[in-house]
Amino acid sequence: MLLAIDAGNTNLVFALVEAGVIRAGWRIASDPRRTADQYAVWLHQLLQLEGFDRSAVDAVIIGTVVPRALHNLEVLAGKYFGVEPLVAGRPPVEWGVELDVVEPQSVGADRVLNAIAAHALYEGDLIVVDFGTATTFDAVDFTGAYKGGIIAPGINLSLDALVAAAARLPRIAIEAPKNEPSVIGRTTEDQMHIGIYWGYVAMMEGLVGRLRAEIGRPAKVIATGGLAALFDQHSDLFDAIEPDLTIQGLAMLYMRSQSAA
Repeated sequence: MLLAIDAGNTNLVFALVEAGVIRAGWRIASDPRRTADQYAVWLHQLLQLEGFDRSAVDAVIIGTVVPRALHNLEVLAGKYFGVEPLVAGRPPVEWGVELDVVEPQSVGADRVLNAIAAHALYEGDLIVVDFGTATTFDAVDFTGAYKGGIIAPGINLSLDALVAAAARLPRIAIEAPKNEPSVIGRTTEDQMHIGIYWGYVAMMEGLVGRLRAEIGRPAKVIATGGLAALFDQHSDLFDAIEPDLTIQGLAMLYMRSQSAA
């Protein structure tokens, strides 16, 4: 069974994948100082709770945008699972897709993995929206080539900055405004909900519209990340939501590497 690890700036996601199917998944807050031993204790308990034995894992693949986390994850794979992990984008696990940008080496692993998975799942030109620490918009053409995209502040980051900079503004949950569809807030909290939620919807709709105009062909919008479903409730922007798109990309990359070998 494959253990796929997606190491992001906010969370690390660990998933067990068997024959391309995600059997179980867990997440933990990102901390580059966390040791392989700490990962192992936490993960071993979760494996047992889900009815899996550690010995079932016979392969590990890692995709990371946090270079400092990579060493301890590699130690985790070797020390506790007895395998040498594959690292997405590093030989022998090449991307296998064209990165048609000025600086291919600077493209985050998660964005390439999303592009790989989205192209495998959907035909034609695609726009992939990923809600993470940043919200990214990636253009993937009908051949599967990664063409570039947009990086915007993530909604949690935006809200944290607003609350930190304004002494009298309270911390609020990220949710749809209760007085929807009105955009005239009657309380401070209502006004913040409207600004964060509908402001973000307007930003997404505007950027996707500009991307579609520049692509010049019909393009499906595929969303991933924890907040995708929240925005899908009140917007018809997304053609599909794939919560585990990055993990799916890792699994596909692993299977491709095995076929090539």
